[in-house]
Amino acid sequence: METLLFLFPQFNYMAPKEEANFKMLGPDDLKAPTMKDDTSRQKDKERKSRLSLFLTKSGSHENVSPHKKTNTSSSNTSPEAALQWSDSFDELLKHSDGVETFSQFLRTEFSEENIEFWLACEEYKTYDSEKKLLSKAKCIYTIFIESDAPKEVNIDYTTKMAIQKDIVKPTKSCFEAAQMKVYSLMKKDSYPRFLQSDIYLRLTRRKAPGATMFRRRSRSCVFNERGEATTEPSPW
Repeated sequence: METLLFLFPQFNYMAPKEEANFKMLGPDDLKAPTMKDDTSRQKDKERKSRLSLFLTKSGSHENVSPHKKTNTSSSNTSPEAALQWSDSFDELLKHSDGVETFSQFLRTEFSEENIEFWLACEEYKTYDSEKKLLSKAKCIYTIFIESDAPKEVNIDYTTKMAIQKDIVKPTKSCFEAAQMKVYSLMKKDSYPRFLQSDIYLRLTRRKAPGATMFRRRSRSCVFNERGEATTEPSPW
């Protein structure tokens, strides 16, 4: 399709004074805004991705099966040390190996953003500089709080809007309400399942409850894993 071009009279001395001072747009010109919008959205996605990698080292929603063994630094943790994590959720959070193992477990449930957000908030509260608080607050908001964030945590709308307002002039406590909600979710929901998971039970060298019974050659009974005998009709 041909594009008609009308030049301004002041630049075309041969054009009559009555000639219209406009340019007729062609198909390529009409597509330009759409292409610009697509480019802008792509840059925004790339920005969020870079921020996510900057804030946390672990991958988001890694392809980890609940039954797949994953290498972790906690493999050197003694059973005695791991058993201490079962005392309370706070006790687990005091140990770096405990946090790492718990993070590994959350990845198998595709919810590692919870512990990553909690850790980011803990780090955020250590800053004193207003400039550093502002920078970190915007980073945490972009990664974990705003709608469609790459690692958006599950918090209510009211808390989310309060954070959006507070980060304009952030304080050390602006994420406190959200952090407490995520903490409670992990403590009541994820932590009990973690204590029963294969990941944790392997560290403590305990077998999962409800393990299958095994047979010991006998004409009169079957032994379970605790060595308790149960009577059964003899197969011989």
